[in-house]
Amino acid sequence: AAINEAYDAGFLGKNACGSGYDYDIYVHRGAGAYICGEETSLIESLEGKAGKPRLKPPFPADVGVFGCPTTVNNVETIAAAPTSADAGAPGSPASVGIAIAGTKLFNISGHVNNPCTVEEEMSNHGMKVQLIRARQRRWRHWRLGQPVEEEMSITMKADRVTPVVIGLGLGIPSWDCANPDGLRLAGSGSDCSGIVANPPQDCRTAALIVMNKQADVVKCIARLMDFYKHESCGQCTPCREGTGWMMRLTNRFVTGDARPEEIDLLWEVSKQIEGHTICALGDGAAWPAQGLIRHFRPELERRMAEFAAKNSTKTGSSSLQPLLVGTELKKRVLSR
Repeated sequence: AAINEAYDAGFLGKNACGSGYDYDIYVHRGAGAYICGEETSLIESLEGKAGKPRLKPPFPADVGVFGCPTTVNNVETIAAAPTSADAGAPGSPASVGIAIAGTKLFNISGHVNNPCTVEEEMSNHGMKVQLIRARQRRWRHWRLGQPVEEEMSITMKADRVTPVVIGLGLGIPSWDCANPDGLRLAGSGSDCSGIVANPPQDCRTAALIVMNKQADVVKCIARLMDFYKHESCGQCTPCREGTGWMMRLTNRFVTGDARPEEIDLLWEVSKQIEGHTICALGDGAAWPAQGLIRHFRPELERRMAEFAAKNSTKTGSSSLQPLLVGTELKKRVLSR
């Protein structure tokens, strides 16, 4: 509808805006593959190929759709471009020492009083305004709208590619989705070591899923692992094989039918995936698993202990074979 209105107004089509240039927009709908959110995978799909990411370089700006230079952006980025252009160089965020500026749409869902999408400025000031509004509405957990009678357990960014963070007991006064540095300090950004080292670009979709203590966090993460196993394009071995391992491990963690040492195995597998794939889907699959271990290891151990006691065994009835690495793997291969 918006495109049709633009054509009717003369903003698009022949002699767009009286510029002497023709400018047309075509909408090509994909089949919904998650991997096609990656820019080169999107280009491959647009060309009629399997949606698999390309090695870079060359970057799309040099070799894109059908070998032509291509710019790939989200609609939100394009919508913000005119405002950035109007501000000019003197008023740019970098020139005034602001790491990230402007507004962004924040989507809040899950166990909240009022699931909504709001536009807020990307600064602590904006979040302080929201905090005041929340207090006026007597929300216990400010803009998240968590009911007073229930405590919030975790918050997960709804793009599902970052670790979970625990409630508001993070010891970080500025923690919020509009403060990327705060998210990284909380262990939910691309730098999960707790050190602010990367550019502040980790708000991603700026969407939050809130879960209270009644939610089964382990089951939620296991469901995510199922999702990533299904959506992996299979091009990179660490992602193709690693997502399957993480799916099987986390699914057994749900019932407790696992050995305690498999928690460390899950961590090791996630680390072997992280940073070893062509695109970021492997990283996105690894981070929720790492967040689960970082914040909920006691819960995993409790489930395993209860399962072992219930079945009169010490280690459960796990059927997954230990991961063979190094010399043990070499011995197994040579013995065949």
